[in-house]
Amino acid sequence: MSDILARLPLSAIRVFEAAARLKSFTRAAGELGMTQAAVSWQVKALEQRLDQPLFNRLPREVTLTPAGERLSRAATEALSLLRSTISDLVETEEGVLSITTVQSLGGQWLAPRLGEFQIAHPRIAVRLEASSRVADLAREGLDVALRGGQGRWAGMTAHFLVPAVQTPLVSPRFLERIGGLSRPEDLLDAPRVGVAREWEEWFHAAGVTGISDRLAPRLTSDAQTLEVASALADQGAALGSPIFFARELAEGRLVMPFDVVARYAGGYWLAYPSERARVRKIAAFRDWVLAQAAADPLIARYAAMAPLETASASPLARTSE
Repeated sequence: MSDILARLPLSAIRVFEAAARLKSFTRAAGELGMTQAAVSWQVKALEQRLDQPLFNRLPREVTLTPAGERLSRAATEALSLLRSTISDLVETEEGVLSITTVQSLGGQWLAPRLGEFQIAHPRIAVRLEASSRVADLAREGLDVALRGGQGRWAGMTAHFLVPAVQTPLVSPRFLERIGGLSRPEDLLDAPRVGVAREWEEWFHAAGVTGISDRLAPRLTSDAQTLEVASALADQGAALGSPIFFARELAEGRLVMPFDVVARYAGGYWLAYPSERARVRKIAAFRDWVLAQAAADPLIARYAAMAPLETASASPLARTSE
């Protein structure tokens, strides 16, 4: 059976992909360094070879036909993979390493250490995106992700970095204002920040049960960093990771009123497409960040803890924060 691609000029596929992605023959021409007439001719030639229209030509715009939509998705995915692979083959240990990470891990643990990576690898620049969304690395031009979860993602290699742990954190001024906390039960009557389900998990770890009707916190957020910011502002007790907020604890700006830390199932992982494992900048960052995690005594301490049995209530279930 003959290869159907042998009957289609790949240059026309590239032109079609740009026009479909940009939704404009004129913008595609600008990106490709061609004239608008040349783009139109290439698309028309492709439509003739396929014997069906790919675009609806309207007075001031073009839109994709159903066939065009199908071909656009496939062409964009194929060309993105081809660009990425060629870039990996020809690159040296230079360029930009693009990292996507959740805010708590990225802002509290990774960012303060990144200077050491850049000193060790001065020819690699770093672009850091902190967001709770799960990014598509291949489609968005990102190299690695630091994600929360179970570490199982199709087509990805994942390395465990940090356990998911939480404990109440308060400011010394807040503790003084409420007259102190002598037992975990005292937190039931104190202003609390965070998700009720996660507080219930921590109270369970502390041996306090049967308190579901008293768990409504005064403030919730989709990010651990925002919740702990309220604790730093003397607004209440917030659940946070003693790993991520180790600096604030060491400086005395935050206090752990109880030595009860709940560990949840899963954790935080370094992940990247498996086929890019040997790309130099990714390998350099992987080796460096795993060494950083291995050298952190708090990670070793809390990773040795057994996770809570009721793993469905993990804080990672909401936003991987």
